[in-house]
Amino acid sequence: MYVTRVSQGGIAGVAVLVIILSGGWSQGVPPDVVAALTGDQRSHLSRAKVFLQAGDFRRAIDACQEEVRERPSAASYVYLTYVYQALDRYLEHLAQTDQWVKVELLYLSLASGRIEDLTDPPDVLARIAKEVVQQAVQRQSDISAGMANILDEPMVVQFWKQQTVWRHRHPQEWWFGIPPEWPW
Repeated sequence: MYVTRVSQGGIAGVAVLVIILSGGWSQGVPPDVVAALTGDQRSHLSRAKVFLQAGDFRRAIDACQEEVRERPSAASYVYLTYVYQALDRYLEHLAQTDQWVKVELLYLSLASGRIEDLTDPPDVLARIAKEVVQQAVQRQSDISAGMANILDEPMVVQFWKQQTVWRHRHPQEWWFGIPPEWPW
């Protein structure tokens, strides 16, 4: 006979999951968090939305690229383009507000992801990093926007009208979210 030992932390984790699954705790928790905790991964876009809200542009781009790979469409290319443009505008905002330390941290966030980055981080001047990242992001944004237009130009025009309204309503933080009409 085998006896399985479960730590109190493991029991607490199971209890929280049971409460969430039963709906008892989800009222104060954002739906994206509940979905992530319960394993309901509707799409890569729902994860991309959370990454954008957190300012984790590297993972937001990765999630949108996965969406393009698994479900290629004009919409998926528009979403990827939007994330590139959000990153571009956020970088410009940081530069205009003289927040160069945040630019460097953003660069490191985009360039890192390997365990050795914890012990040997690259030293990059923030102003150079901004230019390097912005040029690459703008180029990728143009490519994905062009692909979206080839697939469904009328839909792309409608999406860009929605994002223009979104940007005007949230001029200082639009890059951390998406237009409410978009089904992410």
